[in-house]
Parts: sequence; C-alpha cells; structure tokens
Amino acid sequence: MKFFFRILSLLAVLAMSLADVAPAWALTSRIKDIASLQAGRDNQLIGYGLIVGLQGTGDGFRASPFTEQSMRAMLQNLGISTQGGQSNAKNTAAVMVTANLPPFASPGSRIDVTVSSLGDATSLRGGTLVMTSLSGADGQIYAVAQGAVIVSGFQAQGAAATVTEGVTTAGRVPGGAIIERELPSRFKDSVNLVLQLRNPDFSTAIRIADIVNGYAKARFGGPVAEAKDSQEVVIEKPREADLTRLMADLENLVVETDTPAKVVINERTGTIVIGSDVRVSPVAVSYGTLTVQVTETPQIIQPEPFSRGETAVQPQTDIQAQKTGGRVAIIDGPDLRTLVAGLNNIGVKPDGIIAILQGIKSAGALQAELVLQ
Repeated sequence: MKFFFRILSLLAVLAMSLADVAPAWALTSRIKDIASLQAGRDNQLIGYGLIVGLQGTGDGFRASPFTEQSMRAMLQNLGISTQGGQSNAKNTAAVMVTANLPPFASPGSRIDVTVSSLGDATSLRGGTLVMTSLSGADGQIYAVAQGAVIVSGFQAQGAAATVTEGVTTAGRVPGGAIIERELPSRFKDSVNLVLQLRNPDFSTAIRIADIVNGYAKARFGGPVAEAKDSQEVVIEKPREADLTRLMADLENLVVETDTPAKVVINERTGTIVIGSDVRVSPVAVSYGTLTVQVTETPQIIQPEPFSRGETAVQPQTDIQAQKTGGRVAIIDGPDLRTLVAGLNNIGVKPDGIIAILQGIKSAGALQAELVLQ
C-alpha cells in the first residue's frame, strides 16, 4: 500500500512539472504559414472542352448528344464540312475544365487544369484536351488550356469481369493552361494589407497585431496593425514604406499560435484526431460488446439402398454468444498523452473509442469541441 501511494505522489509531481513547462511547448509559426493576404487570393476559372484520341472509351453520341454537337461545331470552325452520316466512334469525350488562377499571375505563365467527364465516357486515359478557353466569374477569358491528359486510375475489362482502381473519368493536364490576361487589380495600388487567418482565432489574431506593431514601432515609429476580428488583421501602409518590401518583412515574423481544443471523428474510416489542448474531467467508463455467431451446417440424409426414399436435408444450427470487455476504467486526461493512454488501457478498437468519446461528451466531461465527419 505504501508503494502504491508513493507511485501516486510521483505521478502528481510529474503532472505539476508538465504543467510548469507546458508554455515552453507552445508552437510558433511564421505569419506567412498561418495567414494569407486578402489581395493575394486565387480566382477560379471554368471552361467546356473536348478530349480526343480515346481508345473507344469516349462518349456515346446517343447518350451524350452535346458531344456530337460540340465536335461538329469545332470541325466547322476549322473549315471542315460535317454534313453526312453520323459517326459511331467513341474516341471523343466532353469535359468540364477547371483551374485556379494564382494571385499576381502574369500573361505567359502556365497553370495546371483539371478535366472531368460530362457524358458517359468510361475512361479519359490517353486522351488530349483540345484548345479550351477558361473564363472567370466576370465572363472574361483569362487562360487557354490544351495538352495531354494524365489519369491516375485504370480500368481493365473482360468478358465476365471488370477491375477498376481509382477514378478514370477525371484527370489533370500539368501546365496545360497559358494565362492570357492578368487580373485588373494591382498589389502596389492597395492602401493597406489585410491578413486572413487560415484557422480563425482571436488569440492568434491579437498576437499577430502585437508582433507587427512591435516591428512597426522600431522601424516606422508607430503601430500600424489592428485585429478586426478572429480572422482579419488590417495593416496600414506607412507613407515611406514600399508595400512589397513591407509584406516580405512581415510575413517572416514569428507568432505563437493558439487553437481551440477539438476532437475530430470520422466514423466511416474510424479515424480519430485529438488536439493537444483536449482535457477530460474524471469520468468512469465501461465498455463491453456482445457477439452472437450463428452457424448453419445442414446435414444431407441419404435413403437406404433399394428403398424408395428421397434425399432430404436436415437443418442444423449452432449459436454461440460471447461477451467481451465489461471493465470499468477511470479516465482523467490532464494532457494528451494521459488521455490516449487511458483510452488504450480499456482495450477497445477505434470504433469503440469513438463511442466512448461521444458518451464522454454527452456526460459533459469532454472539455473540447467534438467534430463528427
């Protein structure tokens, strides 16, 4: 008994020492890693195009009449007459082409595009995207895409079986789009800089403003930053400062980040992600499962020789019930390591841990946000 109490006292001293050094474990990040510039956001582009050169895996013109219409219109623009009979070749597929126009992109630079089938094509492997214009939300054309399509999935089909891995009706064209028009806004025309936190948090926003103001007081003689809310930090441009050089200096400042305690659970895959700040109040947990196994082993009964009996099937059923678990454990999570160790000591699988965490949250003992995906 004395040895048991000695162990408890040592654990208490260890917990107090961990609490004392916990602030030293605080994570620090550069501003460029936790925030983005509002004026430097991406812009989405979209277009409609055709993929040619498929090996009989394209759209059927009956099920996808728009593919035939698009192909005829393309050939007419090239000066080729399309009058005559219909084509049954399935080497063409209609696709939607999407891309993200990066900030400050200049004409002549290249970006990646993604193609996705619109019709009943079974695979885009081996195809080539024909010249497709990509438009923004304002209807203006900002890029033109063309090139060979790369598909990661594959499909093998035989007379009685089919094997498919990945998605064969979507692919990418690396560097397939050339930017033809730049965005109308200019970075150096901005009056101020607006930083947007990727993970909104009031504490982190205030710390960013304080770090930037400390730099500005030493460099320009006064504060320039203000935290508007949990996501935005507005930085006014000093008169004598160059905006590009100012942003280059600010984005490398180191800030101590803070995030709310969360437990993310994906019940479909059995994935559990527990944040480092998650705490659990003392709670008793009991977990047990009842497994019932039913086995059918029918017996074939044959009639005696030279008799007029018939072969019969006699059913035979074996039922076994097995109960596992049932232990009661006390979980108290002052830190992440203790919480995980307490859950593993119960001896349950991830699906059981998910049920336990949901129960702890319902009991009010989980001091964190429970996110179910």
